[in-house]
Amino acid sequence: MTSRSLFPTLFYEAAVDDAGLLADLDASSHALAQDDRAGRAWSKAHGYRGYTSYASLADLPQRDPAFADLKRVLDRHVAAFARDLRLDLAGRRLKLDSLWVNVMKPGGTHSGHLHPHSVVSGTFYVAVPEGSGALKLEDPRLAMMMAAPTRPDTFVYAEPKAGSLFLWESWLRHEVMPSQAKAERISVSFNYRW
Repeated sequence: MTSRSLFPTLFYEAAVDDAGLLADLDASSHALAQDDRAGRAWSKAHGYRGYTSYASLADLPQRDPAFADLKRVLDRHVAAFARDLRLDLAGRRLKLDSLWVNVMKPGGTHSGHLHPHSVVSGTFYVAVPEGSGALKLEDPRLAMMMAAPTRPDTFVYAEPKAGSLFLWESWLRHEVMPSQAKAERISVSFNYRW
């Protein structure tokens, strides 16, 4: 008798060791947080503790060379992850659909969610002060476990560092744990579509 694994959930982790890119993204993120009035207004209206360009700027790779450089890095990693997932892309590539900056203040969090209308989602971490909070990933079977006993990996916590790149399929529910840090955490989140 054997048991085999069916329908695995893959999570991609990479370390991008590029101090220049991190410095450029840090400076650009702070500039956006200062200059993007619409993003600041959206963040305030939606109780986002800090700043996000999520609902205000849709062209960061065309607007700023640092984000264009990041896009080139992301494209390579997303292509590798698509191969790991064994996606049949019919000769096409996944394309960056959206990319946004998050400058989260101490105490900031982001409740559980997923990313509809996308194939692969992820986050690249620019500045991660100690105590920033992990990315919490939820077992996608959770809603169907009904009377099942608990498992030790129902929730998985991925601890980022500056330069960490996390990728997952967009249907995977995730959240950002509350930040206990004394400084801002800066990240860039994104979605790829087919």
